[in-house]
Amino acid sequence: MQVQEFDNAKAEAFEGMLLGVLNGGAVALMTSIGHRTGLFDVMAGMAPADSQMIASEAGLQERYVREWLGAMVTGGVVEYEPERREYHLPREHAAVLTRDARPGNMAATSQWIPLLGTVEDEIVACFERGGGVPYSSYDRFHAIMAEESDQTVVAVLVDAILPIVPGLVESLEWGIDVLDVGCGSGWALVEMARSFPKSRFTGYDLSPEGIGSAQKHAREQGLSNLHFEVHDVASMAIDGRFDLITAFDAIHDQAKPAAVLAAIARALRPGGTFLMQEIGGSSHVHKDVDHPMGAFLYTVSCLHCMTVSLANDGDGLGAMWGSETACRMLGEAGFGAVEVKSLEHDVINHYYVCSTRD
Repeated sequence: MQVQEFDNAKAEAFEGMLLGVLNGGAVALMTSIGHRTGLFDVMAGMAPADSQMIASEAGLQERYVREWLGAMVTGGVVEYEPERREYHLPREHAAVLTRDARPGNMAATSQWIPLLGTVEDEIVACFERGGGVPYSSYDRFHAIMAEESDQTVVAVLVDAILPIVPGLVESLEWGIDVLDVGCGSGWALVEMARSFPKSRFTGYDLSPEGIGSAQKHAREQGLSNLHFEVHDVASMAIDGRFDLITAFDAIHDQAKPAAVLAAIARALRPGGTFLMQEIGGSSHVHKDVDHPMGAFLYTVSCLHCMTVSLANDGDGLGAMWGSETACRMLGEAGFGAVEVKSLEHDVINHYYVCSTRD
């Protein structure tokens, strides 16, 4: 066997890449803090200022703000003028870091990094013994997922996502029956119910916490054309009740996704539509190498999507099940026509427009 000569340049390049990973991970943590404390929103509206002025404007402790600013300066996020000791968030950076940047607020997405870190010990144990980590281990999951839904779904739902299906907006305006599967805190369904008062909306989710939050949100909006239920969709015994069923980033988390898809197909009326948003990866890892968020998505899958399914004795499909597997499973569930579409604003997801066989 020929021994390959050690490539020093390759080793040095890889070491440099890992240094970048460590710094990037640290910046991600601090970016999450900047989002949660409102520091990015405050700095976006300020002229260059010192740490005390920034802390006072944000209502925070200066010593913590100063150290956070150190990470942001060395991480290339915030600019610093040493003579005046002033910090400044450039407009070009604020454009992807503030709440006004919705749906392109990367700071909101950065919250996944610290959330996933909280379950590292439990995940390591699963590597050794199998099984999974339950939803109850993720303390801020529903809050973060609601923000993610607000960004990727709610912000563009009426103007971009629903028009993917020809004639759907007009049908919703006339009045149809809609079900959202895995509705979580219900933000997408509330947006639809508010936008289309003549249609009737139902939300199902396994989580009592999520449904409780959704019901509260609906009451606050004064909406009477929707309701939410704690429901296991895999055992849903409903035939031909809905004209439209949606699932936003929800199917791959299910314990039994094939059963859920089959139940959805049965629950549609003839001529009805299933609109599914799912992670836009491939079922073949070599095809995901060039995905701009490939490593992030596989990490989210391993530390959340796959493991919560396995915790319920599920299939552990994972977020990166890919379009090839998704199309196959949709066909097996009873959908005769499946179109896979993408939207310019959304580099993460694919949108599947599905109709049942005659």
